[in-house]
Amino acid sequence: MASTRPFQEKILQVLSLFSLVRGYNIVVLVLSQYLTARFILDPQTSWLDLILDFSFFSIVTASALSTAAGYIINNFYDAAKDQINRPQKFVLEHLVSQRKQLALYLLLNVFALLFASLVSVRAFFFFFFYSFAIWLYSNTVKRLFWLSNLFSALLMIFPFWGITLYLKNFESVVFYHAAYLFFLILARDIVKDLENLKGDWVQRYKTLPVVFSVITTKRIIALTLLLCLLPNYFLILQPLGLMHYYFILGIPFLGMVLLFLWRAKDQKAYLWIHNLIKLWILIGVLSIALIYQKL
Repeated sequence: MASTRPFQEKILQVLSLFSLVRGYNIVVLVLSQYLTARFILDPQTSWLDLILDFSFFSIVTASALSTAAGYIINNFYDAAKDQINRPQKFVLEHLVSQRKQLALYLLLNVFALLFASLVSVRAFFFFFFYSFAIWLYSNTVKRLFWLSNLFSALLMIFPFWGITLYLKNFESVVFYHAAYLFFLILARDIVKDLENLKGDWVQRYKTLPVVFSVITTKRIIALTLLLCLLPNYFLILQPLGLMHYYFILGIPFLGMVLLFLWRAKDQKAYLWIHNLIKLWILIGVLSIALIYQKL
């Protein structure tokens, strides 16, 4: 039994790191960038050419590393409120000391900038700005009323502008996709504020539920989800193959989320809504591969 204990501790530390850098989100980010590039931004390029494009690989890697670093620094500044809102998750993620977390944060950012510099000077400054913006959000903006939600949603779609600039595709369909994703992420971020209300109130974060009320916040989320229908409408009109049905089904899905939202009364219910929106984003990412598929 004694010999298995160090092994178990290693496994727990690996799980702690995976949770700390939001490994699931990083995998989805990388996958979505490659699918977006292959089927939306540069459909003429084959999978082989895209995979062998070292500059594109470097941009995706820089995005993944800097985003992972962002999750670490965000976790570092949110430690006090996470101890209240998610005590079990807090214990798991703090199996890695805060000193080691900061060291890993710096290391990931350094490697992100190294990969970006292999592409161009502009790419280097793009990701330098991205890393700085994440730190600014975690250290200051996150406590600011309303601006925190907008800033967070913009940061989530920022890596996609990196590959958009690299592939130089500025067609309207790209902006429709970006707008749809932005409003979904914004709604999810505000739902998280409802989920984290107790810890935010104790730590004096000026989130929408803290400043206003739960009912007012639900109305703002409802408005944000309804705004998704604007880019959704234009995307339905686009020749997107079988992905066309994703946006059609998005209408009743968002209606279902709104129904659950109005009935939700506790942290567990808000967590379900948060995960429903997260699931819909994942389905959307996977649906990108269906753009050129027809019945």
